Amino acid sequence: MKLSKILSSATRPLFSCEFFPPKTDKGEENLWNCLRELQTINPAYASVTYGAGGTTQDRTKGIVTRIKDQTGLSPVAHLTCVGASKDQLAELLADYRAAGIENILALRGDAPEGMDRFKAVAGGFSHATDLIAFLREQGDFSIACATYPEGHPESAGGVADDIRYLKIKQDNGADCAITQYFFDNDAFFRFRDACSKAGVTMPIIPGIMPIGNFDQIVRFSSMCGTSIPTWLHEKMDPIRGDLDAVAALGIELAASQCKQLLENDTPGLHFYTLNKSAATIAIHEQISHYL
Repeated sequence: MKLSKILSSATRPLFSCEFFPPKTDKGEENLWNCLRELQTINPAYASVTYGAGGTTQDRTKGIVTRIKDQTGLSPVAHLTCVGASKDQLAELLADYRAAGIENILALRGDAPEGMDRFKAVAGGFSHATDLIAFLREQGDFSIACATYPEGHPESAGGVADDIRYLKIKQDNGADCAITQYFFDNDAFFRFRDACSKAGVTMPIIPGIMPIGNFDQIVRFSSMCGTSIPTWLHEKMDPIRGDLDAVAALGIELAASQCKQLLENDTPGLHFYTLNKSAATIAIHEQISHYL
């Protein structure tokens, strides 16, 4: 089912998950085990990323197609500008149309490994806004986009730039936006209010990252521009060497974050699973009465 229809027909907040395509057969076996476990809580849709620099395009396509053919989930294929010309993107989109894939999450993508800044290939796109406009011309896809409540890490204009670009993404054909993960709900609420004032009317879905390894999250956050509040450091620093304790506290904190978001009219929650099911299932159990 198309994202646009999933969102417009929802009578309660939605719950969705993101996965990444593993680089090995063993990793892919783990992914399918994770998907089967998460099917028990019936996500509204499941998105599948590219690897760093777009390096796992074929695996992404295979996983998305298999999700559609073998599960009851609605798949969302990530698509980036990295390393692809318009003709190559059009060819991939034709494959997706033929396979019955209806949903695309359009992103600029990160610079490939070894490059300090993003650079479009000849005949390609430099911005997600342009990719979205191109997608809208290529067929009847439902299009999601990304947004950054605390500002994109490369943006000189911070949050104000992200709001401006989000409005352009909407105008160019995006149906909804999924945020980078964050830990400061107040930052999200301020961002959402400012987007509304700027004319953004499409659903903005918060991205949720359950913490299972605090050192890993600190590293991820330094790259993607997510702030780690002082209170979170104070809770996690004393136990950061005990991964079981970190995971248990991570579930508790994420469930609390989700409850506050759902009590303040968010249209849904999108979980970055890191191809693991336990934390997402545990959090879902605590918030299921909202969903």
